[in-house]
Amino acid sequence: MTPVPFGARLAQAISTHGHLCVGIDPHPGLLQAWGLPDDAEGLRRFSSVLLGAAEGRAAAIKPQVALYERHGSRGLAVLEELLEQAREAGVLSVADAKRGDIGSTMAGYAQAWLGEDSPLRADSVTLSPYLGVGALMPALELAEQTGRGVWVLGLTSNPEGQRVQHAGGPDSAAGRVVADVAAWNREHGDVPLGSVGLVVGATTGSAAKDLGIDLGAGRPPLLTPGYGAQGATAADLRRDFAGVWDQVLVPASRSLAHNGPSGVVQCVVEAARDLAA
Repeated sequence: MTPVPFGARLAQAISTHGHLCVGIDPHPGLLQAWGLPDDAEGLRRFSSVLLGAAEGRAAAIKPQVALYERHGSRGLAVLEELLEQAREAGVLSVADAKRGDIGSTMAGYAQAWLGEDSPLRADSVTLSPYLGVGALMPALELAEQTGRGVWVLGLTSNPEGQRVQHAGGPDSAAGRVVADVAAWNREHGDVPLGSVGLVVGATTGSAAKDLGIDLGAGRPPLLTPGYGAQGATAADLRRDFAGVWDQVLVPASRSLAHNGPSGVVQCVVEAARDLAA
């Protein structure tokens, strides 16, 4: 039986629950502020609260893989539990792992995050394209086979990224990445959304326009970190992504967790309303 493409599932989730993606980032400082230990049990309790708040209120969750990995096998076991619980709850997941390599190593990363039998399988995973988008082919192909998705770093908001991503001006590195993603989606299905998305920072402002990049080409989902604690507002997002708003998934993490576990649901509700207003 052919799986439903990730792009179609994401479009349905956004239509039903709105544009918010609940980031699950168990930073040591946040765990401490919540009165939780900085260990596997602390991760488990933190993750459970955020997933519970996301269920029925947000389109997806986005666990930050590095903050689980730092606890070794115990942390990864918690991440496996979280991803399984999300599947059972019907909440889409974005594993924020930013993997990228070549050949058999890339195929190994693909199997880890997108393989049907992997305990770490997520609905989608973030990938780094700076060994070439073509090097990501094992992940793109496996995602298509399993009905999962990938998010390719396109225009990130960190200042260091501009030196690489903006290089070339009208023929920028970022522009080539976006063009490669668009070509894949056109060939493999871009209705209502493609299953290969792009990470485009919410604080990049007019960068895409200035570089002549068409974020609508190939209908890629757009993961736009930077809303909330990093300074971008809903009005900023509506302005900068006006022509592609239906493609946008907006992650927020610290701004949802800063009031402690008792305030998470209210913060999620308010963020979802803010993005819908």
